[in-house]
Amino acid sequence: MEHNIDVVEDKICNLSSVLLETLLKDRSSNKNIIWATDNYSKLGIGYQKKDHIFPASITGRNNTIIRPRVAKTKEEQIKRIRDNAEVFTPSWICNAQNNLIDQQWFGSNSPFNEEKNNSWITIEKKISFSETKTWTDYVDDTRLEITCGEAPYLTSRYDTVSGEYIDPNNRIGLLDRKLRVISENVNNKEDWIYYAKRALQSSYGFEFQGDSLLIARENILLTVMEHYEALYDEIPNKDILIEFAEIISWNIWQMDGLKYVIPLSCHNEDIEEFTLFGINIIHQECPGCKKNAVTKHNGIYCKIKDWEKNKTVKYVNVVTRGKRV
Repeated sequence: MEHNIDVVEDKICNLSSVLLETLLKDRSSNKNIIWATDNYSKLGIGYQKKDHIFPASITGRNNTIIRPRVAKTKEEQIKRIRDNAEVFTPSWICNAQNNLIDQQWFGSNSPFNEEKNNSWITIEKKISFSETKTWTDYVDDTRLEITCGEAPYLTSRYDTVSGEYIDPNNRIGLLDRKLRVISENVNNKEDWIYYAKRALQSSYGFEFQGDSLLIARENILLTVMEHYEALYDEIPNKDILIEFAEIISWNIWQMDGLKYVIPLSCHNEDIEEFTLFGINIIHQECPGCKKNAVTKHNGIYCKIKDWEKNKTVKYVNVVTRGKRV
């Protein structure tokens, strides 16, 4: 498989049209994710911030519209910082912070790599686990990347500064680490795929902007494919890839991180008030926006999936459980 950091959506469609359709799904609205940015509005109908993203919008002659941040011009990067408060984190910092997570989990320094000169050196030795904390416990341990952008904390397919492709064996993402552990502990393809699904089910992230969200989803799907390919010299079949994409479309979701709703879904409502003199129209602002109350928004609250219980839950309920809001 050709390794290119700028994912061309046509190539995903060539694997399966269902694959791209799944990666564009918004599970909270049962529609597609939206652009949630004005960066594409000059392209006309279908590219406004509240418009849904469809395969036709980003394939064919439009297949170079969505690009990772490192492939954008400096002017585009500056505009997104100014307009959307978009920031990026160098890969070596992602690694250092992920190492802190593993330090807490293992009770010792990260067994995956050593930090050195704003980079890292991969430790080739097989990761060892204890009887009380097994490798499957590590795979199942929940990880969440908030405001994930292109998901550099979950997968480090490329260096976020240079854009250089990173070999699967040297990746430092939270999901990459789970996949490495799986590769070191299973003996056949069926088991690898089974545990890769569990790794995906325990890896979460949310993002506001639709283009970044799609790139994050693509990066996560591709990193699973690339780890598998590095081990077995082939990629999983189409049906398996669609299963992966379905998990990803649930776990990497579009959300306004301050309101816990689909971006831009809060709205003003017109209420009719009958009086002796006729009907008055009262324009009522979203109660949650007006009072800064996260449980009172009239937008569409985002849902995520509890894979262990096989049920969906509102993310706001997860965050506010046991709290007075």
